[in-house]
Amino acid sequence: MTVHRNRLTYLALIIIVLIAGLCSRYFTGYLPGWINLCLGDVLWALIVFFLFGFIFSAKKTSFIAAIALLFSSGIELSQLYHSPWIDALRHTMLGGLVLGFGFLWSDLVAYSVGIAIGILIERFIILK
Repeated sequence: MTVHRNRLTYLALIIIVLIAGLCSRYFTGYLPGWINLCLGDVLWALIVFFLFGFIFSAKKTSFIAAIALLFSSGIELSQLYHSPWIDALRHTMLGGLVLGFGFLWSDLVAYSVGIAIGILIERFIILK
């Protein structure tokens, strides 16, 4: 099966999820604690999924999901590494959003959920 992703659609999805992610940080006082705990990570992985869908617009969904999961897990595992240069990078706004600060096993679960949501959106809404 050949996949043809519309890059404008994926760019719009990336922007929408980015805004939702930033809003999730702003409205933490209004959301239940369990949602605050994982929503940002779920949305982060969803953006990664859509970003790879944008970049590799002709690849199968399974490829996009696998590379998004590998990338997200790699970033999470990188949080086990600490040195002055990377910790300084993490303390910038963009560095903190992309690289995170501390390793948590639960983040790997949240990334899997975010990528699963991306698969469902892609298969049942976008690519039908």
